[in-house]
Parts: sequence; structure tokens; C-alpha cells
Amino acid sequence: MTMRHTSPALRALEPGARCALVSPSGPSTVEAVEKAEALLRSWGLEPVRGAHVLDRHERAHGYLAGSDADRAADLTAAWTDPSIDAVFCVRGGYGAIRILDLLDADALAAAEPKPLIGSSDITALHEFWQQRLGVPTWFTPMIATNDLLESPNNVEDLRVAVLGAGPLEIARDADTETLVPGVATGDLTGGNLSLLAMNVGSHPSTGDRARGKIVLIEEVHESPYRIDGLMQILLRSGYFDGAVAVGLGTWVDCGDLDEVKALMRELLEPLGVPVIWGLRFGHGPDVSSFPIGAGVTATLIADDNPRIEFAG
Repeated sequence: MTMRHTSPALRALEPGARCALVSPSGPSTVEAVEKAEALLRSWGLEPVRGAHVLDRHERAHGYLAGSDADRAADLTAAWTDPSIDAVFCVRGGYGAIRILDLLDADALAAAEPKPLIGSSDITALHEFWQQRLGVPTWFTPMIATNDLLESPNNVEDLRVAVLGAGPLEIARDADTETLVPGVATGDLTGGNLSLLAMNVGSHPSTGDRARGKIVLIEEVHESPYRIDGLMQILLRSGYFDGAVAVGLGTWVDCGDLDEVKALMRELLEPLGVPVIWGLRFGHGPDVSSFPIGAGVTATLIADDNPRIEFAG
């Protein structure tokens, strides 16, 4: 079944909901943020800019949206402000990993949970919210990026997700296939491969990051040998210890997809857990928006009709 979840962090947004726009990672532009604001208004929501959403770092001008302290402060302010109903991370890029040590887990945990929305580099925050706060989040295309704004299907899927206008699902297509057969149930975890590898060592026990969980992995702009290396970091660190299944998403601009698929089969088959290739999540057009993290339980079914189904 694909039913809605009732967690406050996954609640549907209602007309007039105030939605913070923050930049925990790379810099955005005035034009992109204005388009994101217009989109939210078209859904009946009220955008609220973070104080530093358009900042650029004085040194790393091209790849960080302002100082680490300011990016962390914007995220914290949005999450802990009771007048804010949801937090949209405007884009990924790089930088979320740099603010993790500046986040006060106790202060964040004391706040009423709300939707935290984003993907890609935001994988670092998804894991922090899951591991340190025990709160689920939304894995979606970024609100102020071309991946969303230039894909009507992505826009509609995000609208349906955040407004609670339809069932939860992770889409599939004709290329979705079973690499290792089997069925497994567990909470969803994972995200962008590069960020999962960067986050090794960020938790008290790396071997507990995916224990009992279904791991989702996607990537963008990495060659097959780099994907191999990143997977080696996860495998050798014990990231997959106790994982019950793996779902593989999109691999945009990652070279020969048949080579990537063969690599993932080679590396994951020895784990002895079900594996699905070609689910529609990650980067690119026509990707799903769905919850991930603590308490988001799903069943991965790797058979002749491979799919992930959310628990009721």
C-alpha cells in the first residue's frame, strides 16, 4: 500500500503554510530563488527567505553559500521557528557536510518536527536528522534548481508530496530491473553516494548507519571508477553491515550505465540482500519525491516486477 504518513515531519502542508528557503550547501541565484518562491505561491504557500539564502562565501565564492556559521544558523533558525511550517533547501552542490558540527542536536530535537525537503548534498542532513534527531525528512528534487523547475513531472510530484495530494511512491520505468532477487522490509535510508562516503566517521558507529534498513543510492557527475572508489569506502567502512536491501536510483552523467550497473551487481551481490536497479529517484527529470529516514518503513520487492512499497 502507498498511504500517507502521520509524522509531524511528514505532514501535508496546508494553504498559507510558511515555508523557509535556506542554502545549507552551494550558492543559489536571485533568479532561481524568485522562481522557487513563485512556485510555492502558486501552491498557496508563503515562502520566507533565510537571512543568508543568497550569500556567497568570501573565499569559496563559487561553491559555498556563505560562511559555514551563517548556513548553519539559517537552517537552525528555520527549524526551530514555530511560525515556519516547512524548510526547503534551495539547492545542493557541496557544503552541508561542513555545517554538521555547528548544528546543536539538542536544540533541534527540542523543536516541533516539520518537513525538511531536499536531496543530493542534503543527504548529509538527512542522515543527521535520522541518526541524531530520530526525525524523517523528504528526499526530493531541489526547489530552486533546473532539475525541478524545468521538469513539469518533477514539479507535480513534489507538489503532490508536500501537499499530501496523493500516495507515497518511488517511481520505476522500463529500465527498472532486479539485480539480486528477494523481499525485505525496513526503514529507508541513504541518498547520494558521494555524501554517504563523505559522512563515514560522522557517526559513533558507522556500522549502524544502515543496519536493518533499505539503502537507497544515486549519483551524478561521477565516472564509473569514481563510483567504484566511493562504494569501496562504504563497503570497507562497514556501512552496509546489517542492511536488508539496496535500491539504486539515477546515475546522471556517470558514463556507460551498463558499466555502472555491472559494477553495482559485482559489489552488492556478495551482500546477499535484494537489489533493484533503475528506480526513479535522484537527479534528472521524472524522479520521485518521497520520505526517508526514521520510521519511514517500506518493502523492497526484487522480482519480475521490482518495486518499493510504503507501509501503511
